Amino acid sequence: MSASLNYKSFSKEQQTMDNLEKQLICPICLEMFTKPVVILPCQHNLCRKCASDIFQASNPYLPTRGGTTVASGGRFRCPSCRHEVVLDRHGIYGLQRNLLVENIIDIYKQESTRPEKKSDQPMCEEHEDERINIYCLNCEVPTCSLCKVFGAHKDCQVAPLTHVFQRQKSELSDGIAVLVGSNDRVQAVISQLEDTCKTIEIGVEDRPLQGQAAAAGSGNGADSEPARHVFSFSWLNSLNE
Repeated sequence: MSASLNYKSFSKEQQTMDNLEKQLICPICLEMFTKPVVILPCQHNLCRKCASDIFQASNPYLPTRGGTTVASGGRFRCPSCRHEVVLDRHGIYGLQRNLLVENIIDIYKQESTRPEKKSDQPMCEEHEDERINIYCLNCEVPTCSLCKVFGAHKDCQVAPLTHVFQRQKSELSDGIAVLVGSNDRVQAVISQLEDTCKTIEIGVEDRPLQGQAAAAGSGNGADSEPARHVFSFSWLNSLNE
């Protein structure tokens, strides 16, 4: 009975730690936040390096030096809620650090230093006592060492699972940063097009009224209708140019 209670208590504690870890994952690098952690105006958090990567992807034409944007100011969108973040002259370094999250990360790492149970490790289905620790590059599946030596993957090329994991995670993080930056540029173009459409609509409403007023002022009623047509054609030609 006591062993059962201890197991349930450990399981509940482990679940709590897992839920906490999910809250400490950066949406860009998909890892636990790396200090310093910055808090955005929308109250979402990012690693400062990830925030810098997003800013550079959103502003590709700003000059950089050593991978860091030289120009001050600028803007980018939060990858979690799409809120626009406007930076001052200090750039990314003007964002406030979230010391609370950094302290929680330190506490979490201290609590999670106990050794991991072997049962939590993924095991090979063909060789029950073997851990999955390599990745088959030909079949694109994780496998164990015995499968490489004696099993189905003996003629395949393999690599350490951790190396493949880190490489694919890095590629995914870079892809997310590029997508976020591209989306910001698309949103900027859409905003410019919307402003242009509004300007054109205002011009469409105002130009005919101006033509009618000019025709009425001339005192020649017979020429008013041709004058409006000439004005309309000249205005359309200017739009085409």
